[in-house]
Amino acid sequence: MTEAQPLHEIFYCSLLGQELPATTVGAIVTRARVRNAVQGITGLLVFDGMRFCQHLEGPREAVQTLMRRIESDPRHVEVRVLYEGPLAERRYSGFGMGLAESEGTDLMAGVHALDGEAALRQFLALRPSFDING
Repeated sequence: MTEAQPLHEIFYCSLLGQELPATTVGAIVTRARVRNAVQGITGLLVFDGMRFCQHLEGPREAVQTLMRRIESDPRHVEVRVLYEGPLAERRYSGFGMGLAESEGTDLMAGVHALDGEAALRQFLALRPSFDING
């Protein structure tokens, strides 16, 4: 796949807004898959029942625009961008926007507590353990 623009990646964590059911996540992903495909954005969203950790990749402007939308979405609270930077090649070319549920909150809490490349490395190391629906 040839990219018209250089690739960019953002990795962030957030919490599900209070009093929202966990089923809200399915609705978020369903709409995001369509919108992100049009924008050339791929990635993985992991949800542990309370925390979101999402790794996004695609054209820089599209990824940054999406991140601004997520930061203003009331379903996401305490949004923290843990890592952002240029990306040499896609990590998620096999699917558009994957969704995985993490067993137990300890794994995502550990990632959520980190920052920068350490957070991204920890998330990527956990990726093989996720049951990803793409």
